[in-house]
Amino acid sequence: MTTVDTVTGTAKTMVLNMGPQHPSTHGVLRILLELDGETVVKAVPDLGYLHTGIEKSCEDKTYSQVITLTDRMDYLNPLGNNLVYCLAVEKLLGLAVPKRAQYIRVMMVELQRISSHLVWLGTHAIDLGAMSVFLYCFREREEILNIFEMFSGQRMMTSYIRIGGLALDPPAGWRAAVERFLRMMPGHIDEYEELLTKNRIWIGRTKGIGYISPEDAIALSMTGPTLRAAGVAYDNRKVFPYSSYEEFNFGVPTRTESDCYARYLVRVAEMRESLKIVRQTLDKITNEGPIMAEAPGIIPPQREKMKTEMEALIYHFKIFTEGFSPPPGEAFVTVESPRGELGCFIASDGSSKPLRVHFRSPSYINLQALPRLIEGQLIADVVACIGTIDIILGEVDR
Repeated sequence: MTTVDTVTGTAKTMVLNMGPQHPSTHGVLRILLELDGETVVKAVPDLGYLHTGIEKSCEDKTYSQVITLTDRMDYLNPLGNNLVYCLAVEKLLGLAVPKRAQYIRVMMVELQRISSHLVWLGTHAIDLGAMSVFLYCFREREEILNIFEMFSGQRMMTSYIRIGGLALDPPAGWRAAVERFLRMMPGHIDEYEELLTKNRIWIGRTKGIGYISPEDAIALSMTGPTLRAAGVAYDNRKVFPYSSYEEFNFGVPTRTESDCYARYLVRVAEMRESLKIVRQTLDKITNEGPIMAEAPGIIPPQREKMKTEMEALIYHFKIFTEGFSPPPGEAFVTVESPRGELGCFIASDGSSKPLRVHFRSPSYINLQALPRLIEGQLIADVVACIGTIDIILGEVDR
């Protein structure tokens, strides 16, 4: 509540720490809230409690070894992190990735986008008191993780996308598994919308909450669903196509209300668009063909081209540990992650380890708009505003 200064008689505000232990700050985010009663007068996000140091760690690894670190930044988008890093290294090396590998990359990162949006929707719903949606979303996410495990042997930290292509050929039965998911998923998205889209409680907690103007969103460098919900149809897959995205037919969902409800609608629509893209990849991916670029000394040849399995293992281990040396130079690449524009900058000094690796993480950039979203709102709406940005603290404190 508002307190009163006993000397001057003027009203004072109260300062409250929200986080870093609060479960609804989605990790270790601390927000310093200045309150006038239950109204937020001022908000200051305080970051740095996770301090993974991933970017600095990249400088001590060979180019191939860095891939395992990228998995662990945005742990809900590890394949997208793999992709942006590998695209940057491939740009340094001037590598041309085979089309078959490009199409498989697209399929995997779009499945990853759906998986990420499912976690967002489930956790955002539970933040606002809707338990059932959380259980349903994680049920469908398990199906996607089963596909990732089929392809790579891992459910989350797959390291499946490698410099020059992919780690492994698609396994037997992969097409049937993906087609099964494509058949069942649209109906489940319908279920989510039946539960939430016209739900009076959901609308009351999200509609008109956390508004930001398109001009402010652009000025604060927001990207992803948060920007598209403000009516700005900016998507890296369309503006700066990569990995053959220009060959796919899909829409860029937008809204103009620019509130928490609009961001929910945009992400649900994006899941449907990702399903369209995955369906198109099935038509493009052939059953045979190279999955790695031809680059002796940089990328090991396919194992069937080696004399023995042991020779192949030794060659792969040598490339992984000793590395290769790109020419001196710099490269910067951006992709569209589930949270917005994800960029990777690499500086090479000609050695086997990168001189500098820096990621333009959308969670970190979008967080600077949080004060604009919550100042003037009630403290109960702060939880909705944090969730609607869809932050991943592993990506913020890298």
